Amino acid sequence: MKTLNYLFALALLFTVACSGEKTSTEEVEVVEVEEVVAEQPKDIVTLALENESLTTLVAALKAGGLVETLQGAGPFTVFAPTNEAFAALPEGTVEDLLKPENKDKLVAILTYHVVPGKVISTDLTDGMKASTVNGQDITITTTDGAKVNGATVIAADVDASNGVVHLVDAVLLPPAM
Repeated sequence: MKTLNYLFALALLFTVACSGEKTSTEEVEVVEVEEVVAEQPKDIVTLALENESLTTLVAALKAGGLVETLQGAGPFTVFAPTNEAFAALPEGTVEDLLKPENKDKLVAILTYHVVPGKVISTDLTDGMKASTVNGQDITITTTDGAKVNGATVIAADVDASNGVVHLVDAVLLPPAM
């Protein structure tokens, strides 16, 4: 009952307040308001394309035919080796891996850097094992900074629309290689 009385009083107050209002035929200035749209996070491949330190990774993803996959829905966690990480491999290794006849080997290496799901840095624990897309496990350590199979995470939690990217300072090689 109190609610009904409250609503009645509010309606009466509104009616009284508006009764003295005059209408006008004056022109009203219309001001255009620019719509501000928050930028959506980009997919993993687009982030890599825009990062100058990941050009070798992008070339490898293209050669391995994995661009479309990593532009897919995901979510994926990618431990992305930098150009410097690829340069640290023995001379000629990258060039050989990019050859069409070595595509299977390249794909095995690249998919060893990808974990299904979105794993951010706060999810990483010391001694944690994570299964990669190629079916083999990687080991995470968190003492003295986050490391993946000994490779240091040098930039963590780069958010993407389909997952997250962590830059690492070494190329992760599957145990069989």
